[in-house]
Amino acid sequence: MARKGGERKKAVTRSTKAGLQFPVGRIGRFLKKGRYAQRVGSGAPVYLAAVLEYLAAEVLELAGNAAKDNKKTRIVPRHLLLAIRNDQELGKLLAGVTIAHGGVLPNINPVLLPKKALEKAEKESQSPKSPKRKAPAPAPAAKKTPKKKAADKKTAAADKKKAAADAEEEAAADE
Repeated sequence: MARKGGERKKAVTRSTKAGLQFPVGRIGRFLKKGRYAQRVGSGAPVYLAAVLEYLAAEVLELAGNAAKDNKKTRIVPRHLLLAIRNDQELGKLLAGVTIAHGGVLPNINPVLLPKKALEKAEKESQSPKSPKRKAPAPAPAAKKTPKKKAADKKTAAADKKKAAADAEEEAAADE
């Protein structure tokens, strides 16, 4: 039995027309139902669907990279958090958002690091070594005379006294 007007054409969704995966019709319905404005144009849900799809793709790509870095094949909330917080623009967009089971970014305050490691890090950051220039070779060690050994013992004893005094000062400061 044929229709009066002929065969009916196959329906093509607005998402397909726009080349999107996100549902344009559903987003349009939500825009109307939410009463954000009295009238909603026909291009608004298409544009909004495209923006949402782009943001989702961006977050998923970065989270997938984070999962791969952690040698995982499944994206978990931790990977989403790492992806968002390590990206400057997404971090700014989602600054007030808490991701459940995401944890926190790994961060150690420089004040808490040991002094030797801190000084070493400062030296490396201030004077980066050029790969072309080689460090000077150490001078060959000369034989120590008995007088030098005695002097070395005195400086070692002085260093021990200084370390003991520093430890006492720290203990007094803690109290």
